[in-house]
Amino acid sequence: MERYETLCLFLLGGSAYVGVELAWRGASHWTMFLAGGACLCYLGWLAARPTLPLLWAAALGALGVSALELAVGLACTRLFRLQVWDYSHEWGNLGGLVCPKYTLFWFVLCGWVLWIMRVLCHTVPRR
Repeated sequence: MERYETLCLFLLGGSAYVGVELAWRGASHWTMFLAGGACLCYLGWLAARPTLPLLWAAALGALGVSALELAVGLACTRLFRLQVWDYSHEWGNLGGLVCPKYTLFWFVLCGWVLWIMRVLCHTVPRR
């Protein structure tokens, strides 16, 4: 059952990530599907730790998402020679790939997602 849940989280995360990008920026890239899937699996791992306070989990989630975005951004620009996004105009950016402003946005979104995941873990019966 765990593999099925992980696959579902990956597919949901990938779809949601692309959906958020399309709504926010009007464009996305196939690598963002992979990044989103990995991010939601990571958030699922964080959500499964009930002793970790929600704010700390959201902070770790935001840092993890930003680190993954940095890694995917570096892979896109260096390996594939693609400029998928550019945050070079944002304050505190790292190579135009991540910045504090979007890490803060991820903190809020991760907190909301983690809260929902924790509520679902306690209300949905497991087999």
